Amino acid sequence: MSEFHKTKRLPPYVFEQVNRLKATARGAGADIIDLGMGNPDLPTPRHIVDKLVETVTRPDTHGYSTSKGIPGLRRAQAGYYERRFGVKLDPDTQVVATIGSKEGFANIAQAITAPGDVVLVPNPTYPIHQFGFIISGGVIRQLPAKPDEDFLRAMDRAVAHSVPKPLAVVLNYPANPTGYCADLDFYREVVDFARKHELFILSDIAYAEIYFGDTPPPSVLEIPGAIDLTVEFTSLSKTYSMPGWRVGFAVGNERLLAALARVKSYLDYGAFTPVQVAATAALNGPDSVIEEIRAVYRHRRDVMVESFGRAGWLVPVPEATMFAWAPIPEKFREVGSLEFAKLLVEKAEVAVSPGIGFGEDGEGFVRIALVENEQRIRQAARNIRRFLATADETMHNVVALGGQRG
Repeated sequence: MSEFHKTKRLPPYVFEQVNRLKATARGAGADIIDLGMGNPDLPTPRHIVDKLVETVTRPDTHGYSTSKGIPGLRRAQAGYYERRFGVKLDPDTQVVATIGSKEGFANIAQAITAPGDVVLVPNPTYPIHQFGFIISGGVIRQLPAKPDEDFLRAMDRAVAHSVPKPLAVVLNYPANPTGYCADLDFYREVVDFARKHELFILSDIAYAEIYFGDTPPPSVLEIPGAIDLTVEFTSLSKTYSMPGWRVGFAVGNERLLAALARVKSYLDYGAFTPVQVAATAALNGPDSVIEEIRAVYRHRRDVMVESFGRAGWLVPVPEATMFAWAPIPEKFREVGSLEFAKLLVEKAEVAVSPGIGFGEDGEGFVRIALVENEQRIRQAARNIRRFLATADETMHNVVALGGQRG
């Protein structure tokens, strides 16, 4: 039987190939140090867990919840935006709770995309940023990922040469996987351009609280008038180490959010009410827990950059996110990011994410997640050092893996 129309538009999931190797290696007794998936290993702060436990014991919280989020949770998110960004939001019309930011992004694509609509998306980027629109029948035109003049020029060319005119532009800063950060000057240019050409802006700032410099990453909604054409997505997954809880938000333009809420009302009843109550406690709780989580990632970043460097793999220092975006060592460039990631599992017992999984321009890189403790990161570096030291003797095997033979 032939594939279904929508699944035919989806390529094989690159990360699954690495996941299968990890599972096989672990089944054979290997101790794989998993720096692949961005799955935080830190515990959720105690006061958030306590609120969940307290709420889940009440039978009146066990029924269907509210698709767009309980009122208290939406008020808490509006309060966070005012404290953090100086942006005032109406919790009734400008905030929708989502089952993680990934679900929110996919469903707004469903809500606003007609077949053939063109959407401008950075490359490389987190896969849902493009595949949410592809699943919805849209067409992707790619932009450079770095928030600079090249991005702005490419956006201008895309509008001039796309038929139909693009519907929306996707922003993701701090960026997954690259770690790039945008400033308000860049956002101002994008907002002015989007207003002039009647584009929607869809901004993903899931990593806004995982930064390592002195200046917190801004929100595009800080730009006057941005809310007229923007929806921004956030998540509690990394900020509060709550990945499995699946709580995120879409905030911004009322018309766009009404479309999202309407689609969601047909698809879900929202997250489990005790989870929403606990998420409210997170947003209304002390900022010190965010600072503690950020400090752990900063320390791990420093350990990783230092230990991998001594192992012979120079990794650029990320300024934000829980990831490093690392060029493949020179000797392995010809085999590509997927085969290099496979080799790290097989030869060094270390898992990373191949850059090609984030888009064509991710080739030549891998993403390293800071999701293991300091000791495990140092062990990964020792394993990698041994692997790199024997690379010359094994390069003929490496080339064969890449499908290239002399």
